[in-house]
Amino acid sequence: MRIGVILPSVATQRDQQLDIATAARHAEQAGLAGVWHGDHLATGTPSLDCTVALAAAAAATHRIHLGTSVYVAALRPLAWAAKQIASLQHISGGRVVLGIGSGGHPAQWAAAGIPYAQRGIRTDTALRLLPELLAGRRVTVPEPAGPAEVQLSPAVPVPPIWVGNHSAVARRRATLVADGWFPSLITPAELAAGLAELTDLATRGRRPVPAVAVGATGVLGTAAELPTRDQIAAGISHAYRRSVEDTMRVPITGPLEGATECLATYRDAGADHLVFGIAGGDWRHQCDLLAQAASALR
Repeated sequence: MRIGVILPSVATQRDQQLDIATAARHAEQAGLAGVWHGDHLATGTPSLDCTVALAAAAAATHRIHLGTSVYVAALRPLAWAAKQIASLQHISGGRVVLGIGSGGHPAQWAAAGIPYAQRGIRTDTALRLLPELLAGRRVTVPEPAGPAEVQLSPAVPVPPIWVGNHSAVARRRATLVADGWFPSLITPAELAAGLAELTDLATRGRRPVPAVAVGATGVLGTAAELPTRDQIAAGISHAYRRSVEDTMRVPITGPLEGATECLATYRDAGADHLVFGIAGGDWRHQCDLLAQAASALR
């Protein structure tokens, strides 16, 4: 299982005097597989544009993957979305992994001028047409102003596309038009059950079983200043409107050996990749501990 890390938030960057380029370089030097960044428009919390942040990471690194966790293509005119991704793929030398989702609070969609009810069909359209646009083919792009013929240049290698979310719709999309399934904040048991359904869908559709990646969160180690499992679970509950009882099973915490065993349960449940969001503590040190855990799992 290959393990990557979510790049630090704006708040963490400010508190720890840590910029995106330095963080990405640190993750690469620690030996992690990739750095990842979320995609948020108007949440009330400071955040960077996903592709701009990953471009900074690309300029500071040479080996690691640059992942979107997850890119909400449907919030944008499709040609612009393709241009952003193609530019990132070009300057990074083909290191992008494109996680795509259709989530976000309705306020984000309102801020983008996109009806919330259209998020599903716009996501399906993006998943279908983005590979064609990135490859430089001429595509008819449907937009509110009317369909338009678009051909982007330079063409780039189409990155692996992973469909985000733990839902039947996401698994269907993954088996039909994508390379991977990318749920987040679920337990190993939920992952295993989802993979069984994914495998069945792929088999019935005579398609390869997509790669499986999982988004996780927590803190490693036992330092007194680290947030507790209860605190992390409460934050997830508030952010995603889930019960605390449900989210208590999600955070990975505790001594390095025990946390490594928790990570291994995702591998054993079928995960090929794991993307870890650091929930507190010194980001660099947590990154180093995560790299140690990743090495132990190889």
